[in-house]
Amino acid sequence: MAHIVTNPKVDAFIGREDKWQEAFESLRDILLDCQLTETLKWGNPCYTYQNVNVVLMHGFKDYCALLFFKGSLLPDPNGLLVQQTENVQVGRQLRFTSAKDIQKLKAVIRNYIHDAIQVEAQGLEPQYKKVAEFAVAEEFQVKLDKSAALRKAFESLTPGRQRAYLLYFSSAKQAKTRAARVEKYIPQIMDGKGLDD
Repeated sequence: MAHIVTNPKVDAFIGREDKWQEAFESLRDILLDCQLTETLKWGNPCYTYQNVNVVLMHGFKDYCALLFFKGSLLPDPNGLLVQQTENVQVGRQLRFTSAKDIQKLKAVIRNYIHDAIQVEAQGLEPQYKKVAEFAVAEEFQVKLDKSAALRKAFESLTPGRQRAYLLYFSSAKQAKTRAARVEKYIPQIMDGKGLDD
C-alpha cells in the first residue's frame, strides 16, 4: 500500500475547526485511504486524482459535506447525493451532521469516492446547460439591447463567466437590486473579466 501523505495546510485547517473537527478527521481518513492527493483550494481541503479535483470537504452551519465535482455523473443507489440549488448543474454533496454519521456510512462513503475516481479515470465529462438556456434578467437584457459594445463584450466571455453573470443578475428578487448589480458589473464585462476576477 502506498504511503499516505498529509498536507500541512489541511492539518492547519482541521486544527482551526471546532464544530466539525471530528467529522473532518473521519472524512479525511477515508479520503486519504482512497489514495487521493490532499491539498487546500478555495480555503477548503480538496482531494485530487492525477491533479484533477475530485472532492472538496467543507463545513456549513447545520452540516459538513463532501462536494463531488462531477457528482451528477455518479451512481446514487442510496439516494444520498444532494444538489445544493437548482442552479448547480454538476456538483453534488454528501451531507453529515456528526462524526457518528460518517462512521456508520464509512463503506458507503468509500464507494462514492471510488465511483468519483472512476469517473476521472474514464475521462467522463458532464453535459452543461448552454448559456442560451439560462434566464437573462430583464434589466440586463435592456442594457444588451441598447449597447452593441456590451453585447459583444458579454458574448466574448467564456461560457462559464457568462453563466456566472446571468445567475448572479437573475438571482436577486427585486428589480432595483438586479439593476444595481448590472450597473456595477458592466465595466467588468467591458474589460473582459468574470464576476470574481
